[in-house]
Amino acid sequence: MSRIKRWINMNRKEFNPDGTLKPEAREQMLSRGMNNAAIDSYARRCKAEYDEWKRLDETDPEEWIEYTAYDFLSSEEKKQFNPDGTLRAEYIESALKQGISEGWLAEMERRQKIEIENFNKMSASHAEQGINYGAWLMRSLKPANGTYKQRLQQMEVDLRNNEEPSSLPFDKDTPYL
Repeated sequence: MSRIKRWINMNRKEFNPDGTLKPEAREQMLSRGMNNAAIDSYARRCKAEYDEWKRLDETDPEEWIEYTAYDFLSSEEKKQFNPDGTLRAEYIESALKQGISEGWLAEMERRQKIEIENFNKMSASHAEQGINYGAWLMRSLKPANGTYKQRLQQMEVDLRNNEEPSSLPFDKDTPYL
């Protein structure tokens, strides 16, 4: 989504969707003792920021990859389910041969459809705020601690800072590769 949507969402109490200060926000600022010159200066700075974010959206839009709930399924789950949450025919056939009941298969399918519906709701809700929920979730699944070597280097820093050895990712005597 766009930077401007995020800006509008962050500033919606004081500013209109076009980046101008709301009259009620001005009145509230005046009632708190701000003078008109200070309010005008604040409104100009915020409008300039709005205009810059809008310009960036037009000239250098942020990448927006549309992830689906299916993108977050494990390889085993992808063998079982279609992208819409229904069970694959070949999986149903195989599961029935293994003695899995039709009732359990229906329950699996029902649960998967609920997961997809919840993902879609979260994705839509976040998109309204200018947040790519799927991309955020994907980043959270990637290892945040870096490579093995980076983690070892960070551990050295932690040891120099007298971190508790039990909180370290490796034994303190772990050698570098």
